[in-house]
Amino acid sequence: MSLYLHIFLFTLLILHALPATTATATASATGVHGYGDRQVLTLKKLKWTQQQTTTANCFPQRSRTEKNAIILELHNRDYCSGPRSDWNQRLLKKLLSDQIRVHSLQSRIKFLLSNGFNQELSQAQIPLKSGAKLQTLNYVVAVRLGGRNVTLIVDTGSDLTWVQCDPCGSCYNQQEPLFNPIQSPSYKPVLCKSTTCQDLADATGSSGVCGFNSSTCNYYVSYGDGSYTRGDLANDNLVLGTTLVKDFVFGCGRDNDGLFGGVSGLMGLGRSALSVVSQTYGVFEGVFSYCLPSVTDEGLGSLVLGDGTSLYKNFTPFSYTNLISNIMMPTFYFLNLTGISIGGVSLQDSTFGKSEMLIDSGTVITRLKPTVYNALKTEFLKQFSGFPKAPAFSILDTCFNLSAYEEVEIPTMKMHFGMDATLTVDVTGIFYFAKADASQVCLAIAGLSGEEEIGIIGNYQQKNTRVVYNTKASTLGFAKETCSLD
Repeated sequence: MSLYLHIFLFTLLILHALPATTATATASATGVHGYGDRQVLTLKKLKWTQQQTTTANCFPQRSRTEKNAIILELHNRDYCSGPRSDWNQRLLKKLLSDQIRVHSLQSRIKFLLSNGFNQELSQAQIPLKSGAKLQTLNYVVAVRLGGRNVTLIVDTGSDLTWVQCDPCGSCYNQQEPLFNPIQSPSYKPVLCKSTTCQDLADATGSSGVCGFNSSTCNYYVSYGDGSYTRGDLANDNLVLGTTLVKDFVFGCGRDNDGLFGGVSGLMGLGRSALSVVSQTYGVFEGVFSYCLPSVTDEGLGSLVLGDGTSLYKNFTPFSYTNLISNIMMPTFYFLNLTGISIGGVSLQDSTFGKSEMLIDSGTVITRLKPTVYNALKTEFLKQFSGFPKAPAFSILDTCFNLSAYEEVEIPTMKMHFGMDATLTVDVTGIFYFAKADASQVCLAIAGLSGEEEIGIIGNYQQKNTRVVYNTKASTLGFAKETCSLD
């Protein structure tokens, strides 16, 4: 059995399957069957081996071009996480980091709404477009920049794409060699007086500045968890699949810190002029999609740039909703949440249809307004009853001890949006397994601190769903799909 398979199977044990109740290290494969408005999680024993991840083929490599669309391999960063002996602590840190990211986003949103959009936000202000601690940004892709392979975190809540560069004053450890501009004949610095440098204000919240004794445009992006990247804004050739993007604008990071998990940097899929979406608009017309996989032995997802309708493998029809424009926060993707149903029962709340909700590939756990979350929890407990309770786990307060069960029936969870669009949460996105023996399994939804905060749809609830962003038509679509690259 390959190392990849061992790693995937063990991660499946922790996050996505209900394990057997033995004391030895075993995992469970899941089979999901629909029973009306309930789903059953069936368990089969799988072996796993705790091993250190090798670096040779850890990160995603495959890509292809079909019918004017680029398909990039996408997988969970836990694929490359190394030994699993401290997995419970990793899960706890992941949720704590996720909470910091959400707090950062809420603080940023609150600032913009109360003060209006300000292109001269201080570097000391609340974080910029997103928090980029890898433990909250779970999915990575591989591209070529300046002739070098680089592996990047995918984040729809960020705009500026950046990589660590050599020479580097202070860099975190990464598995690939640092990007060296001297080795790329197509590398060019961006001048500080240029329009591109001025675009940094929209992309990061901080205007570009002139470098010390230099006319080069310097950038600085800080994140709410204390992570940051600082360096030179530059142009170089970016290759996505087989598509060449000349003079792509990116950050060449000379001073970077944070738990970015050994990847080379971050890919920004937001809506500002410096995002990948905007810079490739002439090729892909502002359309991209992803399918975020569950972590299984074959759980590879895909990021598709361009209209890949004929390439999708969805087994339910697409339903589309409008992206909500917000002039104060133009780079975020907002939706109009009109309702939620649990096991076919519609929740009632006065905010449905009246407030925006952010969809974000970098946040892990979905956050709901307190009244909505309380209604969801009450209905879920009504339908998922009779199971022993377990202590809360970090931000998750509705937990069960399922270690004595081989399978459980789980109520379906659906989120409804304008234009009758529906996101049906995959069964692997309903429970968060805090312990390998299933003695602490939690409802994978959390409440926000206050009613004034904006809800966020996290990536944990987007798994095994094809999510299509069309910035040209200003729509977003959902369809069920078993994620795979082939």
